[in-house]
Amino acid sequence: MTSMLPKPPASTSYRVREFEISPAASLAPMEGVTDVVFRRLIREIGGAGLTYTEFLPSKAIVGNADKVLNSCTFDPDEDPIAIQIYGRDPEVMAEAAQIVQDLGATIVDINMGCPAKKVCANSGGSGLMREPEVALAIVQAVRRVVTVPLTVKMRSGYDLNSRNGATLAYQFQEEGVDAVTFHWRTKMDLYAGERDVSVIKDAVERLSIPVVANGDIIDVETAHQMFVDTGCAGVMVGRGAVRDPWLLLKLKRWMEGGEQPVIDAQERKRVLLRYHQMILDTVGSERLALNRLKMVTKYFFEPTDDAQVFRKAVLRSQTPEEALDNIHKHFDGVESARLSA
Repeated sequence: MTSMLPKPPASTSYRVREFEISPAASLAPMEGVTDVVFRRLIREIGGAGLTYTEFLPSKAIVGNADKVLNSCTFDPDEDPIAIQIYGRDPEVMAEAAQIVQDLGATIVDINMGCPAKKVCANSGGSGLMREPEVALAIVQAVRRVVTVPLTVKMRSGYDLNSRNGATLAYQFQEEGVDAVTFHWRTKMDLYAGERDVSVIKDAVERLSIPVVANGDIIDVETAHQMFVDTGCAGVMVGRGAVRDPWLLLKLKRWMEGGEQPVIDAQERKRVLLRYHQMILDTVGSERLALNRLKMVTKYFFEPTDDAQVFRKAVLRSQTPEEALDNIHKHFDGVESARLSA
């Protein structure tokens, strides 16, 4: 019930220059996840005020790598859309930013938040947090050449001894960055660490541009706590949206004071089958669609006694027909059990 939910934030939208982000909840860029099909699914369910492409290497963009440029694909009505790039060479980053701007990005975002080895190996992503002079040079170079809004996604610092995020974000603001997104973790925390949002709160107090908060937002309660603890303008949802594709819709309904969506077995089955069909329609490969279906299936089942049996059945399926048959059997069984209870 709506009355059981915490109070919504005072403001349920924010502006990145001329673009209103409403609701104040965005889908994070995630490699191998937030391609055009997954973003399309999330937008169809509803609730995302802003979506991001997967993060893309600037060198490959400048080199016209087909696979990378295909990752820039977005729907005509996906507006606003942020295209995120990463790298450590200011001039290459600037050239890549111009290219994605020309492709139609409404926002160019610089990745200084990803802790992945392949991104940080060349001092891209959150590796830049320990090279503030390089990070600043990148922002300056990109700001000189792009006319669309420029944003930066970053972490609180490189490690617990150098949580310099708020200071660096202030410098970015002074160079013309239009908004920043903060993950409370440091680079060295990777995907663990003890929750500490003090750097985000500090940035909110020091900056005049929107500060968006990210990190372990998995439901309405954790989103509410982030707003309360930091005073952020909005929240960004990453892995929480993979585990719960309805999460952004839940946040939107909460912010608007509406009823929460009902996510029953039939809704889970509908969305899972819809996602499979969308992949098939887009890539035309039954094998790829089956592999993607297997990847996400584990996030769609309810915590029933036979949930793990269902997951294993789908993962072991050799054909799309076998996987779809297992999906129908499982969710129809869950629904029958609910009706007979």
